[in-house]
This record gives sequence, structure tokens and C-alpha cells, in this order.
Amino acid sequence: MSLTEGALTTTLTGEEIAHYRREGYVICHTLFTADEVKAWDERFLEYVEDRLARCEGLQIMRDVMVVKGAVDPRSAVHAVNKLFCFEEDPVLMSYVNHPAMLRRVRQLVGPRLHSVSTNVFNKPPEVDGRHPMHQDLRYFRARPADMIVGTWTAVYPAMRETGCLSVLPRSHLRGSLEHALPDWEYVNHGFYAVKDVDYSERVHVELAPGDTLLFHPLLIHGSGHNKSSSFRRAISTHYINDEARAPDGKEWRGKPTVRRVPD
Repeated sequence: MSLTEGALTTTLTGEEIAHYRREGYVICHTLFTADEVKAWDERFLEYVEDRLARCEGLQIMRDVMVVKGAVDPRSAVHAVNKLFCFEEDPVLMSYVNHPAMLRRVRQLVGPRLHSVSTNVFNKPPEVDGRHPMHQDLRYFRARPADMIVGTWTAVYPAMRETGCLSVLPRSHLRGSLEHALPDWEYVNHGFYAVKDVDYSERVHVELAPGDTLLFHPLLIHGSGHNKSSSFRRAISTHYINDEARAPDGKEWRGKPTVRRVPD
């Protein structure tokens, strides 16, 4: 569908915004340069390979197959499922605060933003690595859903054989759905699946490094096996409009992983 031409277009077009509202997602090609993506990748590797002391709050999660001894990883990087909570790292946070990203996000959810849920997803070869089809809204207290948008940027090629994301178009219009643990032998911590949903109409989102998916928090999405001999890696965050509120009335902005995005 309608795609962004990266640096040639500074904002989303009307057609792209309509596509997001209707389908629940839009793809922005070449939103980031090769040098920017390389810098984020190098910072990830510095942390995983213990070449850099972890900043405050940053966490690294090993893949469940490694934790359970089903796989003997060939390197430290082969053992990692994701790096997350990188709010104190200025290099990785340059992704979150990138002007090209923020221009587009503000078109979708408004001008005053907070970021939350920062991740570098790492899908090594030789592990199961699947992420079941799910909705991200279940991880957030803020509402309404239309005031939240997720971003997912390929660091390495995200193709079907490397386990790219799949999305179920228009599923964001179904509301919040019930989730449960998938009936898999190996499931990474916190990975839940939407129950009783037909995935036959899903779309595989293949992205080159620097390409970015913007998606609604109710959009059903997930990813499959990495069947290649290469890594699949991506950097991701979510943005929430400052006017969003928690249904229970409690303040959602107080967590250390929630950051006010500069105007």
C-alpha cells in the first residue's frame, strides 16, 4: 500500500494516514540512514558483548531455549532475545527522539508525547524465536488506544526467512481481545497470544534496514521462526499522547521507563 519515500518526504501523506486508520499500520521506507542504524546496532553489540557497562535500568533477556539448555549458543549475541529499557542510553534514545520519526508519530497521535517500552529485538538463528500473534495494548495502562502508536524499525533485513513481523490488517477495529500463553514448547517470558483468531489473512511485513512500521496498539501482530543463518534485529518503542488516561485513574507517567519526548 502507500509507502513513505524516507528523507524525500518529511511527513506522512494523507493517503498514508488513511491507510493507518483503516488497516492499523503504515510502512515508512528508508526512514533512517544506514549510519544511524549501524550506530544503534553497534551500541546493542557493545552491551551484549560486555564491551560497555550497562546504563541504569537497561536489561538483557536471554532466549528461553538458551535458559532451558535446549540450545548451546555460539556467542553471547546468539543467546539474546532482546535488550530493553534503554531510556538512559543516549545513542539508543536518539531513535526514540529522532525528528523524522516524531513528525510522523505526531500526525497519528498528537503533539505532546511520552515514550514507553523501548526494545532492541534480536532473533538469532538456531532458536525457536517465534513471537505469537498479539495486541500490544495489554501491556499499557493508558487509554484510549487511538492515543498510542508503536514503531518497529529493521536493523538487519526482516524477511520471511528471517522471521519478519506479520500483521492482521484491520484487526485493530475488533477491540481488545483475550490472550493466553501459546501451546508451544518454548515461549519467551511475557509472550502471549490472542485466542481464537483466524490468521489466514495476515500480511508478512518485509523490511530493509532503516524501514519502519508504525502500528496501532490493537493491531494483531507477531513473528515466525528465523529459518536463515543470519540474525534478524530491530529497534522499537511506543508513544503515548500526554492526554491519555488510565481507566483506574492512576497516573501512568510515573514509571522510570516512561519519558517525556522533547517538543
